[in-house]
Amino acid sequence: MTNQTRREFLGSAGRWAVLGLGVGPVLSALTSGCSNAGSLSTLASNAGSVMKVSKAVSKSFQDITPEQEYYIGRTVGAMVLDKYKPYNNQKAITYLNVMGQTLAQASDMPETFGGYHFLLLDSEEINAFAAPGGLIFITRGMVRCCTYEDSMAAVLAHEIGHVQHKHGLQAIKKSRLTSALTTIGAEGAKAFGGETLSKLTQTFEDSITDITSTMINNGYSRSFEREADRAAVTILKRVGYDPNGLVDMLRVMEQKLKPGGSDFAKTHPSPASRIEDIQKSIGEYAEVKTPKARKKRFKRTLQNV
Repeated sequence: MTNQTRREFLGSAGRWAVLGLGVGPVLSALTSGCSNAGSLSTLASNAGSVMKVSKAVSKSFQDITPEQEYYIGRTVGAMVLDKYKPYNNQKAITYLNVMGQTLAQASDMPETFGGYHFLLLDSEEINAFAAPGGLIFITRGMVRCCTYEDSMAAVLAHEIGHVQHKHGLQAIKKSRLTSALTTIGAEGAKAFGGETLSKLTQTFEDSITDITSTMINNGYSRSFEREADRAAVTILKRVGYDPNGLVDMLRVMEQKLKPGGSDFAKTHPSPASRIEDIQKSIGEYAEVKTPKARKKRFKRTLQNV
């Protein structure tokens, strides 16, 4: 997608959002032709009332409703799918969605407006992304850092932690929220004219850029990553997975990451620092004892990803 096309897409998404239409048609187009886009393609329905997302970006992230978060997240998800292609492996996607839904139910945010959805990305990069509202993306490179099911579950639980703590929404600059609030407040109950609609659309576009730039290019702060790791440990324990799986995954990742790359090494704190933080909450490392059934289904489903 060229910069001009990207601007046109975000501009259209912003206008749809302000008018309550969301970005379903665009997301559907991005995933059409790929039956393995999984349940993300079901997000393509139009819905809503006037001002759903324009009101969302006028508030602090704590005040954004689940429905508004959903519309923002769909647009972010569409931008992720512009950069990365979905991976054509329905068995693997189904496996991750079953596991992910189970983990999400054990989180402190078991439900979102549009539900949790997990999708594999066809990329060798070691990375994972969580868009607002529960759209979670995992690259093939990340899957290869997981040597058994507990470590794979740890990756998904970490991303659920980002959704639970609304880290994506917190990436929106406060100045955007203030700008939208001022625009809406000035209009009051009047119908939005072209200039006002343009201002709100621009604010929406800039807000999406804030989130995607943080997720893909800059990464979250160490405090946010630590918070997501703590959430992951809690979720894993509730489901019955060993949180030491997160430590094992990070150790493998540390060996695979290439300095100066555009993946996890660029957007996240070092694996060593995260392991240190994690072990403060789970104690000294203990080897994970994985049941045979878990080993079998993990190997059968993900060994060739």
